[in-house]
Amino acid sequence: MTELTLLGADGAVTRTPLQEAPAFAKPTAPLRSRVAYAAAHVVPVTSADNTPGQPAQVDWDATLGFRRAVYSWGLGVADAMDTAQRNMGLDAAATRELISRSAEVAREEGGSVVVGVNTDHLEAERVSLDEVVDAYKEQLHFTEEQGAGPVLMASRHLARAAETAEDYRRVYREVLGAASGPVVLHWLGTAFDPTLEGYFGSTDWRAASEVLLEVIGENTDKVAGVKMSLLDAASEVSVRERLPESVRMFTGDDFNYVGLIGGADVPQARQPERDAASRRQHSDALLGAFAAITPVASAAIQALDAGDADRYLEILEPTEELSRQVFAAPTFYYKTGVAFLSWLNGHQAAFQMVGGLHSARSLPHLSRIVELANASRALEQPELAADRWHAMLRLNGVTA
Repeated sequence: MTELTLLGADGAVTRTPLQEAPAFAKPTAPLRSRVAYAAAHVVPVTSADNTPGQPAQVDWDATLGFRRAVYSWGLGVADAMDTAQRNMGLDAAATRELISRSAEVAREEGGSVVVGVNTDHLEAERVSLDEVVDAYKEQLHFTEEQGAGPVLMASRHLARAAETAEDYRRVYREVLGAASGPVVLHWLGTAFDPTLEGYFGSTDWRAASEVLLEVIGENTDKVAGVKMSLLDAASEVSVRERLPESVRMFTGDDFNYVGLIGGADVPQARQPERDAASRRQHSDALLGAFAAITPVASAAIQALDAGDADRYLEILEPTEELSRQVFAAPTFYYKTGVAFLSWLNGHQAAFQMVGGLHSARSLPHLSRIVELANASRALEQPELAADRWHAMLRLNGVTA
């Protein structure tokens, strides 16, 4: 049996058996029990200047091929969002091209795609609230023209410009008023972006959630859902239970998604206390983690579709420890783990990232990802993954 070589933080080398390839089957019909999106990353041209501050040169064949793979497993794609290195290397021109190309692939594959709408094309760090509104609208209209579903991302410009909760209500009211149809709102926590501290007018999630719920309540016909990425399961359930009936909760909690997605259908899963009287007994999913474990996520939701809660838990629960490693602090470097697993699984030729972000995690950190991916059956081609990992170790002077 092939063994995986692992590298500890103390430099110790250990070995563990390589698990066989998982026997998960692709769905033969659309997934029914949950709406699930994988937030996808981008793959750069291997020979490009993939160093900090340089424009993104995207390998479109590999990048779009990854999205086709996600669709083949029945999941939707959330594109041009944080996982695609928005505000961390993906420049405005590359973002627009990604949105356009990804929307075209979604049409070809019959898949569902939502994409990030932000203000990050503005060159100035500080702008007025009116300029924030105009910037949001510019990206919103471009997204709608491409035929993709918009996700209003949390704006660094708005976080800097807003002085009161009313400033947030006003900006969202004006932007949502300009939308041609319902959009998803994204509440991104400070673990992912420290510059967003105090978003929605408060550093206390309870006070901030009141503003979010007011925004939704005032614009219910323009809000399809909200993605919460606070890495706090209790806060997500609290907001979820207060949403209007037409508004979905998409979990963005890469630490606690198993119980949040399972909800009342999987009561044995670890999850916060739920109000049995609430119409909302589970969350849907829009997760960067699902880009790292797409086949596993699909198999788990297929189990839910079949009414098999135990099988859902058996498949998905082991991946949560892997996801916690990928999203470990500093959490905003989680993209490195997503790209690393994509490389191990054969979706890209090289472990390269836009802006040199492939260097953002240590070898022992990546080794732990390998160990947990192996244990949770997230290695799609185990022998290939082992070969690539061992070659990386040898390149760094570790005998594998």
